[in-house]
Amino acid sequence: MLQLNTIREEKDRVISGLKKRNFKELALVDEIITLDEKRRSTQLALDETLAKSNTLSKEVGNLFKAGETDKANALKAESATLKDDIKTLTDKLNDTVTALNDLLYRIPNIPCDLVPEGTSEADNVVVYEAGTIPNLPADALPHWELAKKYDIIDFELGVKLTGAGFPVYKGKGAKLQRALITYFLDKNTEAGYNEYQVPHVVNEASGYGTGQLPDKEGQMYHVGLDDLYLIPTAEVPVTNIFRDTLLNENDLPILCTAYTPCFRREAGSYGAHVRGLNRLHQFDKVEIVRIEHPDNSYKALDAMVEHVKGILNELQLPYHILRLCGGDLGFTSAITYDFEVYSTAQQKWLEISSVSNFETFQANRLKLRFKDGQGKNRLVHTLNGSSLALPRVLAGILENYQTPEGIVVPEVLRKYTGFDLIN
Repeated sequence: MLQLNTIREEKDRVISGLKKRNFKELALVDEIITLDEKRRSTQLALDETLAKSNTLSKEVGNLFKAGETDKANALKAESATLKDDIKTLTDKLNDTVTALNDLLYRIPNIPCDLVPEGTSEADNVVVYEAGTIPNLPADALPHWELAKKYDIIDFELGVKLTGAGFPVYKGKGAKLQRALITYFLDKNTEAGYNEYQVPHVVNEASGYGTGQLPDKEGQMYHVGLDDLYLIPTAEVPVTNIFRDTLLNENDLPILCTAYTPCFRREAGSYGAHVRGLNRLHQFDKVEIVRIEHPDNSYKALDAMVEHVKGILNELQLPYHILRLCGGDLGFTSAITYDFEVYSTAQQKWLEISSVSNFETFQANRLKLRFKDGQGKNRLVHTLNGSSLALPRVLAGILENYQTPEGIVVPEVLRKYTGFDLIN
């Protein structure tokens, strides 16, 4: 969430940034400032009352020691009144802090200056293109038909076992899926990312820490009996490893990667755009997370973008990179680059990765700080990216690599699959 001093001291910049996002509840900014003033005045009154109470308690003790019982009892009665005032002020302060945090959780991150104006995905800006879109024959098949033809993904069986959006990978399809996971992890660890295996369910505090709660409650699967959430991305448990942590400046940067299944309800998703692997409720993804010094986070963002580009170049898939506009930016992000691979058989672009810098937004929620060279505690910047999400990468491979003989396995994956053709 945004820092209170940022909202107080840079109100105009905050409102301008929220307008770029097309955020409608701008009045919340003034409400937060008003509540913060109430919090500070209540805290001041409480501190003064506590100090007075402590002074009186000492005086009462000294008077009893001196044998001045009447004076001591008179001050003791006054001290009791102060204790009632302390309880009242404490309750008022707690209520104010709770109300203030509730409002702060409703304010999204402020876009950085690089984020373009816009209201929807139609206003996103293409900043890079690579690869060649293959010329497929007229009878080329979409990936869901290829999956059935070669018996490598069974969507109907997934419906039988669980429901729509939970496919079953079979035979060479399962091996190709596993090959992609291992390849992505190997590329990430070679680039200096430390691999983690993390839980696939998290508690509420973790959801709040990275900003999935309270913003995306409707998109998350909730295990009500245990009050836990199935993770929508490895970003949540990996970033929360460092929640409530004070790092040293020389600990930075911290680079992490993890493979996990991801679970998303995708409420309201329907129609042709969710067919096959286009949108799933359970899917596999390899994630990269960076904890960075604020001075270096945008260089780190560029490095993450280049890293994902390198993977897609090796897979020889046609792709482009979008810089998201203010209206399409995620709640927690200051800037996001989306990677989309071209699905030749569907003749559409499919998002396969988002690389984002959250600046201090997540760190403020996480209470994740570092001690700088002057001994001051400062918030880090957090970043994350998909490296990569598997379903649409797999869809792109199946469609773009299809031939009359079968589906050719990208050369870089063959040492992981043990075969070079699905037929």
